[in-house]
Amino acid sequence: MATAAEAAALIRPDDTLGLPLGPGQPPSFLAALGERDDWEDLRVYGALLGVGTELFSRPGVNLLSGFYGPFERALRDAGAAISFAPADFRRFGPLYERQRPRVMCTVAAAPDADGWCSLSLHAGGSIGEIHRAAEDPDRLLVVEAASGYPRTVGLLPEHPHRIHVDQADVLIETDAEPLELPGAEPGEVDRAIAANAAAFIGSGSTIQTGIGAVPSMIATILAEGDYGDLGIHSEMLTDGLMKLHLAGAVANRKGIFDGVSVATFAFGSKRLYDWLDGNEEVAFLPVEVVNSPDVIRRNRRMVSINAALAVDIHGQVVADTIGGRQYSGIGGAEDFAAGSGLEVEDRSLQCLPSTVELDGELHSRIVPAFGAGAVITTPRHQVDVIVTEYGAAELEGKTIHQRGLELARIAHPDFRDELVAAAERASGGNSPL
Repeated sequence: MATAAEAAALIRPDDTLGLPLGPGQPPSFLAALGERDDWEDLRVYGALLGVGTELFSRPGVNLLSGFYGPFERALRDAGAAISFAPADFRRFGPLYERQRPRVMCTVAAAPDADGWCSLSLHAGGSIGEIHRAAEDPDRLLVVEAASGYPRTVGLLPEHPHRIHVDQADVLIETDAEPLELPGAEPGEVDRAIAANAAAFIGSGSTIQTGIGAVPSMIATILAEGDYGDLGIHSEMLTDGLMKLHLAGAVANRKGIFDGVSVATFAFGSKRLYDWLDGNEEVAFLPVEVVNSPDVIRRNRRMVSINAALAVDIHGQVVADTIGGRQYSGIGGAEDFAAGSGLEVEDRSLQCLPSTVELDGELHSRIVPAFGAGAVITTPRHQVDVIVTEYGAAELEGKTIHQRGLELARIAHPDFRDELVAAAERASGGNSPL
């Protein structure tokens, strides 16, 4: 047993440290690391920071992130030593294994009577490397067992979603609680997008939703509507998906992992965390299982719902950068777009408002072509349906000309003529410009 400060003292000034994604990060341990100022070359690997710490503002500390959130963007803008590694979520496991940090850490729930600590809100891509670090005498595994974190379950025997106190090289016991993710309040446009997206979901569908106001609104529409017999197979377990459970709309007769909602991490409100505590209706599995396209395709009537930032008439989607500047990350959207495109009955939805206002001027998010420096998140051949407040454009199997006309139909009226003209120019496989 050690204090957070004692555990932090075991990290060398020039060391390597592996973090789980957001809700798996140990808050007290990272806060204690942030109290030190003797770093020479500490290299930290992780994604989506979910705890507050001074660590990454310290000289000599370098963060390699696979997904930017508000903390990463603030650090980047403040000049911290942070860099981005493009990877979809299911590749995080192999990346951890390749990097092989000397120190791995995780938060977990308080141990039960037999010494087992549930890994709580995160299974993700770090599970394999956590266990490898536990078995390697030359490496260090730090586990923060926090009484404020919910006890969640996996699926025995293959995916136990827990670690024993004897496996930890350093065990910290705290009363820390997970960061709450404030819910985004949906506006009129969000509600219209959600209604258009919900039309693709029927009783018997299996759904995946990402983060944000639109997915939350979709879940609300489903919870309040005449829906039933839904399944949940989603990398992220959200408040919206909890609402579906509470409304009695979830049966989980998916054809795979029947009887439980499947996720690889959860982020949301305290209400969500309290609901998850001891709840065996949800199973947390490693990301290589949850985000495997071959596993995703085996779900009955899979519908994946994710957010986009911009789309061109080829159907290319930009979802994680703004003007070439990193905003978020690839995450699992690509995994679900791939998996949901392997069966005829499955659908993959990319949702976005039709416009954005910049410096008082209205711009279309649907454009004839992206400019130089644009970074594509989802390639055109994996895009199925684009949804805006004006409707849904079904792109799969259509020519570039047909795609352009479909997208013009759901664009803001001020930009439709420009998109129709670009679609005409693209006829026969020509350039839209």
